[in-house]
Amino acid sequence: MFYWLLKVILTPILRTLYRPWIEGVENIPEDGPAIIASNHLAFCDSIFMPLLVPRRVTFLAKAEYFTERGLKGYVKRAFFTAVGQVPIDRSGGSASQAALSTATRLLNDGNLLGIYPEGTRSPDGRLYRGRTGVAWMALQTGVPVIPCAMIDTEKINPPGSVTWRFRPRPGVRFGKPLDFSRYAGLQNDRFVLRSMTDEIMYELMLLSGQEYVDQYATKAKAEIELARAAARESLVSDAPAPVRRAS
Repeated sequence: MFYWLLKVILTPILRTLYRPWIEGVENIPEDGPAIIASNHLAFCDSIFMPLLVPRRVTFLAKAEYFTERGLKGYVKRAFFTAVGQVPIDRSGGSASQAALSTATRLLNDGNLLGIYPEGTRSPDGRLYRGRTGVAWMALQTGVPVIPCAMIDTEKINPPGSVTWRFRPRPGVRFGKPLDFSRYAGLQNDRFVLRSMTDEIMYELMLLSGQEYVDQYATKAKAEIELARAAARESLVSDAPAPVRRAS
């Protein structure tokens, strides 16, 4: 109930302030389960996309949103819980399998599930290699995958920033549903899962116009942080030593 109440409140406000546009909404089924696989440019992706979709979208949200301490953590936890987002542990191993099982249950219950195959926000606006969980879920449940491209949201809500700009207009573009029934029963074949995931990412590249990078975004983020740390150390080491005055 809070999801729809929040949507009723936010929709006229955000439509007035940002004038978001949408293409291909007819590709979303009116009922029944489906997976929306989207690129991920900014935090506000999870706000603008559900805002423009007639049906309720349930996202798999990282567990850190639900475990942060303090007032900020409480507000985050209350918000994500109220709008029906589901926490997942991304640490790998059995935790990742548990997250996939949760997603499968949601799809079997007829939900519209939103997921970011890149696993995290793009650090530089490019499209990164997708993780195969989305393919496993599609084969496990037999539901279609609807590619979704978020447009210009990183310009409104730049990564690492808590402020939002009012330009340019953000957009959401949906592609035609992808049917992977030809791979039915092969959800444990890693080569099939990789092929499916690459097909999804190719569709996202065409829809978004992003440059594709055949590397996981998490690795790219780590490399960027290492480069920044090295640059800071270089600035410190190159700084002139303080001049001592004679006593």
